[in-house]
Amino acid sequence: MRFIYPIFGIVLCVLLLGFFIKNIEPVDLHYYLGFVWHAPLSFILLVAFLIGVVVGILICISSLIKQRRRLIALQRELKILNPGIHT
Repeated sequence: MRFIYPIFGIVLCVLLLGFFIKNIEPVDLHYYLGFVWHAPLSFILLVAFLIGVVVGILICISSLIKQRRRLIALQRELKILNPGIHT
């Protein structure tokens, strides 16, 4: 099983490299207030994907912090109710 993940990673990288090579034509991305970004299509898609990943991670981190605080509070409560149990 540990050999499958590196092979899968290499295949995925080769496929992505082929995608980037095939989509190097420059495109214009028009935004508000007359802002225009002139870049290759594959680069624009990569930036959009990375922005989505960062936003998703930030949302997950806030949820994980809340869960961690709740876990610590419950562990404290458990120690108070059962002083003989060590967690």
